[in-house]
Amino acid sequence: MIEFKHVFKRYPTGLDALKGLSFEISKDEMVFLTGHSGAGKSTLLKLITLVERATRGVITVNGSDLMSLPRRKIPFHRRDIGVVYQDHKLLNDRTVFDNVALPLIVAGEPHRELSRRVRAALDKVGLLGKEKMYPLALSGGEQQRVGIARAVVNRPPILLADEPTGNLDPELSEEIMDLFYMFNQHNVTVLIATHDLQLLGRYGKRVLQLYEGQLIDGFKYHQTA
Repeated sequence: MIEFKHVFKRYPTGLDALKGLSFEISKDEMVFLTGHSGAGKSTLLKLITLVERATRGVITVNGSDLMSLPRRKIPFHRRDIGVVYQDHKLLNDRTVFDNVALPLIVAGEPHRELSRRVRAALDKVGLLGKEKMYPLALSGGEQQRVGIARAVVNRPPILLADEPTGNLDPELSEEIMDLFYMFNQHNVTVLIATHDLQLLGRYGKRVLQLYEGQLIDGFKYHQTA
């Protein structure tokens, strides 16, 4: 589903953000990506979504060679990937419903189907009764749930999350991680970048650890809860 072969990323400033990364994430697998601040976690996710291009190497996602993918096909590539951010990136002047519907509107989904799928996504994250509210009226955990609903409303086969619990307390963090686990149980490939090592032991999933742009041997936590 996601494969990196000897991938390097050098920025114009000369910074080598990633150095020779090679790994593979199988279809329907849930994997955690961890490492210190500046280790290259966000850069790795940006290469998967083609926000950034790798300097060299081979990246294959969902059967597509990203190194040779034409610019005109990037929007179609991104429709197969849901992304959740630490800071939600919600539109505060739009309702919860409108925020979640945005990917479907961009894709040209018919209004009747759009409404059904938005409500289904909100139901999955426990926010069906708050579709007419605005983001600023919600708690931080609820805003993150809106971001997750928006990421999955297109039913993407791949879900990425960049420090999704970074601004949440431990109890809310567990709730958010449980949502990602639930989506993985429903055949979604999930990759979560996080520095919260205490959460990883709950799920017994493989962990990819970065250090200064290089991959340290992957390991798997034993499930504790």
